[in-house]
Amino acid sequence: MAAAGAEAAAAAAEEEKRLSEGDPESGGDSDDDADSDSSGDGEDEEKENEAEIQRLEEQLSINAFDYNCHLDLIKLLRQEGELVKLRRARQKMSELFPLTEEIWLDWLKDEIKMASESSEREKVYELFERAVRDYICPEIWLEYAQYSIGGIGQEGGIERVRSVFERALTAVGLHVTKGTALWEAYREFENAILETAQPAPGSVPSPEQQQMLCSQLEKIHTLFRRQLGIPLLDMEASYAEYEEWSEEPIPETIIKNYKRALQQLEKCKPYEEALLSAETPKLAEYQAYIDFEVKAGDPARIQLIYERALAENCLVPDLWARYNQYLDRQLKVKDLVLSAHDRAVRNCPWTVGLWIRYLLAMERHRVDHSVISEMFEKALNAGFIQATDYVEIWQAYLDYLRRRVDFTQDSSKELEELRSAFARAVEYLKQEVEERFSESGDPSCTIMQNWARVEARLCNNMQKARELWDNIMTKGNAKYANMWLEYYNLERAHGDTQHCRKALHRAVQCTSDYPEHVCEVLLTLERIEGTLEDWDAAVQKTENRLARVNEQRAKAAEKEAALAKQEEEKAEQRKQARAEKKASKKAKRARAGDKRRADDDDDEGEWGQEEEQPSKRHKGDGDGTLLEEDMEVETGLFGRSGSEKPDHPGNQKEKASTSRKDIPKVSHDSSKDSVTVFVSNLSYNMADPEVKLKELFESCGAVAEIRPVFSNKGTFRGYCYVEFKEEQAALQALGLDRKVVEGRPMFVSPCVDKNKNPDFKVFRYSTTLEKHKLFISGLPFSCTKEELEDLCKAHGKVKDIRLVTNRAGKPKGLAYVEYENEAEASQAVLKMDGLTVREHVIKVAISNPPLRKLPDRPEAARAAQLAVPRQLHGARGKGRTQLSLMPRALQRQSNPLGKAENGMVQNSPATPSQAPEEPRKMSNADFAKMLLKK
Repeated sequence: MAAAGAEAAAAAAEEEKRLSEGDPESGGDSDDDADSDSSGDGEDEEKENEAEIQRLEEQLSINAFDYNCHLDLIKLLRQEGELVKLRRARQKMSELFPLTEEIWLDWLKDEIKMASESSEREKVYELFERAVRDYICPEIWLEYAQYSIGGIGQEGGIERVRSVFERALTAVGLHVTKGTALWEAYREFENAILETAQPAPGSVPSPEQQQMLCSQLEKIHTLFRRQLGIPLLDMEASYAEYEEWSEEPIPETIIKNYKRALQQLEKCKPYEEALLSAETPKLAEYQAYIDFEVKAGDPARIQLIYERALAENCLVPDLWARYNQYLDRQLKVKDLVLSAHDRAVRNCPWTVGLWIRYLLAMERHRVDHSVISEMFEKALNAGFIQATDYVEIWQAYLDYLRRRVDFTQDSSKELEELRSAFARAVEYLKQEVEERFSESGDPSCTIMQNWARVEARLCNNMQKARELWDNIMTKGNAKYANMWLEYYNLERAHGDTQHCRKALHRAVQCTSDYPEHVCEVLLTLERIEGTLEDWDAAVQKTENRLARVNEQRAKAAEKEAALAKQEEEKAEQRKQARAEKKASKKAKRARAGDKRRADDDDDEGEWGQEEEQPSKRHKGDGDGTLLEEDMEVETGLFGRSGSEKPDHPGNQKEKASTSRKDIPKVSHDSSKDSVTVFVSNLSYNMADPEVKLKELFESCGAVAEIRPVFSNKGTFRGYCYVEFKEEQAALQALGLDRKVVEGRPMFVSPCVDKNKNPDFKVFRYSTTLEKHKLFISGLPFSCTKEELEDLCKAHGKVKDIRLVTNRAGKPKGLAYVEYENEAEASQAVLKMDGLTVREHVIKVAISNPPLRKLPDRPEAARAAQLAVPRQLHGARGKGRTQLSLMPRALQRQSNPLGKAENGMVQNSPATPSQAPEEPRKMSNADFAKMLLKK
């Protein structure tokens, strides 16, 4: 194989040389200028590659855990043919990360081409051994076996090949889809040996030759029988081949095993087919397959399916955790367990839980202490993304050190090491972690608390425990009752009454959250163990303290009540201002109506028409996504009727006042929800919304109708209904959500009746923790998506970027960046957090949106929304969010709101002696007369 590779390389080099020199018959000598140009371009490219290689090497010297940087460097070095640097780069990457199947195969093929001597072959063997430890890959095992066949002429070569094949079958021989190739390769190898052992034609084999022939035949029989007992694809062809090859009939036991394997294969086929048809990462399909194998209970098959899943999902911490848990609890094989844990932390170094399980597994299998300590130091340098992760890894290591100590001895090397580790942990959290995260991750000082417990309970050193607790209280914990009670319980168990009393007296003085609790504990102590003087002192101290606390609480309550009163007064003033503004507008409208009556001499007719027109519609009466009056579509309004003449100043007012009377209104038909979408957040100034939107939505399918919603004056209200002829077109139209139309993001949502589906939400983005997605704040408003992508792609493959804008399409300086996996996202957080972009310091964190706060009294808010209808009259109508801006003081009134009449809400609170009087309904004419009298 190596010789064939060398010959191919030599032929390629000769061909390249011939082409570079040029063929005289083809006029090669006449193309000197073109050759010089191409050579110049090649030199420029070579210089660029060298500069890029130098840059990547410098970046790796700063951050050796940059996975993508390693990949880019290896790719460039292989392209440039820098074999020495390439080998060194691959070596460094393999020490930090498990390499994928593709990287290993490229590395192995490059090394095989250069290996000619036996010493170099041994290095390739060592490289294969490292490769098969990273992942269980059938292709690598097959390449390993074929390469070992090339050394069959060396001493022990045949046995070495058989050893590699047997190990390969143990590792991947059960692979349903790829295991057959290994079995067939192994049989071909044994058949080749059988051919070489055959005697020459016409000769009689010696007894030794005959014995060797029989032994070799038995080996091939055994391979066939072993393979036929395993559920593999195309096993029917293997059975037919065995029947043809064997001169003897197949034993009945082999046939039974074969049929049993066939039945098992039929059970596995649905899962294999699901994997073939699924798209990466196939986690759900693999999990279903794992559950199936776990239920079957074959440890070898369970291990194999886990390894197959991890080969395609090596950056999923939860999958590693489940696999390691299975190995820890079921197989318990030291080499297998520790190898899996090591690969887990190398693939997902940012996951503290995997490091903790690794430390426990090493302790469980009695690994040397120096190795465990070295692994702990690696964990500290893994780059966790939360301060609390460092607290957890320190606590796990301290637990391990405590279990090593023999506390029956007064002092020992292990005890001193434990105390030194406690002190180092406290200092590490204070210096390293707090400097990086602006917090120690341990506000309650749990590590120091555990240290104090060890000193008090196991070392009988209460003095040291008191010093530690004194340090804990000085770190801002003295105001919490539970901290004082924790210290008191420790003193109660291992100290004396005097220190217990002293601790409780300090607790009464300092506690601010639950002082009553510590006062009660102090009184209980003195009731049981104290003298009369102790009791009197405790009563006096607790009474004084509680009196001060109650006084402070009363002042705080008064302050809160004053603030609430101010808020109510402000709310009342705003309400009064709105009422006055509304009254003035209606007065103007009434005066305009009076003028029209004088001109037309038809007072009652004018008001009669107005009275017949519905002035308001309550929410809950319609089937649309909004209030029913918002769903009304008015056709033929001012400036929209095709039969009207051009507008003149003299007839604009007439058309504005008569348009709503003359043109019938069209409501949304809820039976067509499936073929309709609701479009909102459009520009109010959009000219001809039907034409504009029809051009936009025709790309999704045939449009049946577009129903824009207009105000009383005929102006576009920024939303509409788009009805399609087919449901598929409506579903495709949802993809236009957030598309920018005339400078604003257009919102496209399904047409759903919120009265029947009050919990329906159209927000399409996740509101939970997404470890592969970043939230970036503090960006310049002028930052574009392309600029942000250039900034982020240096740390991994960017799948999507979303710049957050307001309803007007203006940027808010926020963005979400989605990476391929968690590893790239965590690296980006480490590198980009605190970065300066155009004099703006940005903040970068893993995306974890806070939960939305619900209103304190949803029933009251809902009742207010139902009780206060919108008004159709007015220049612009009321805004969508006006109800939600109602002051809390009004929402919390216990008496029901008055009934809405003519756009006014009668909200006179009833007194105990007088019930609210139902106001008389007024016609539009009565209402106008009332305003004119004023």
